[in-house]
Amino acid sequence: MSRAEADVATGTDAGAGAPAAGAGPAAETPGTPEGSGTPTASRTARALWSLGLFRGELRIVFRRWRTAALLGVLAAIPVLVGIAVKFQTRGDRQGAGDGPAFIADVTNNGLFLVFTSLAVTLPFFLPMAVGVVAGDSVAGEANAGTLRYLLVAPAGRTRLLLTKYATVLVFCGVATLVVALAALATGAALFPFGDVTLISGQTVSLGDGLLRALAIAGVVAVSLVGIAALGLFVSTLTDSAIAAMATTVGVLLTVQILGAVPQLHAVQPYLFPHYWMSFADLLRAPAIGSAIARNAGLQALYAAVFVSAAWARLTTRDVTA
Repeated sequence: MSRAEADVATGTDAGAGAPAAGAGPAAETPGTPEGSGTPTASRTARALWSLGLFRGELRIVFRRWRTAALLGVLAAIPVLVGIAVKFQTRGDRQGAGDGPAFIADVTNNGLFLVFTSLAVTLPFFLPMAVGVVAGDSVAGEANAGTLRYLLVAPAGRTRLLLTKYATVLVFCGVATLVVALAALATGAALFPFGDVTLISGQTVSLGDGLLRALAIAGVVAVSLVGIAALGLFVSTLTDSAIAAMATTVGVLLTVQILGAVPQLHAVQPYLFPHYWMSFADLLRAPAIGSAIARNAGLQALYAAVFVSAAWARLTTRDVTA
């Protein structure tokens, strides 16, 4: 992040004075904004300042070329999957019998390309993109030398950390939505659209199917909460953004491998990707929510543990060194 970006995130002008290089924790403790004479005014000013910090972080993240490239790759995956299925069915009327979940149903209803694309991207591509953004969140600031400026009063380390995590969570939702919308557009262009036959055998209207697709996208976004918290924690451990990104992706791959080893079935329900595919239960009538609820609870547990660990690390870290 450049100094100008830091000024945007902190809400200061480019010409405003930065804190001294030797400023210690006293300069990083949240203070009462200048000009606020009452506690109510002080709380209002701090809330407005926090909103400005969050908006600044969003602008910085989504204006980066790296973020655009990640979203572009995610959008291209459903297009490639749709084209591959289309060409395969031209030469083989049997359709795509083998492959990712729901791919055999894509030729009959383009809406299933949404479910297929989410099933394809969730094990690796979506969490990898989230890991890159989360890993860069704090380590990138430290590497660029702007972390101390972001901690100028009244920011505070806790507020900054929560803002960073909220920004990563927004990226989780945007990335999932990009995959779903690209798949929806590709499916509508290449395949017929109509009533949806669920995996439990019942047929529902297209409108009902679209609502289920939206709910599934929400479940997939929630599934990324744990890896986002893990990446945030790793990002507080190092000043190298590349090392934080690589470590987060490496942990993701390791956990995925552990989840595929039959001898580790006793610990697999506690691994954050274990219930990722539970969104398929929304394609039943009636929908089954037990596995989805366990997934949400597991992601919340990982978020609580690793955000707390990131807070403990950041609040004791010497950012002036």
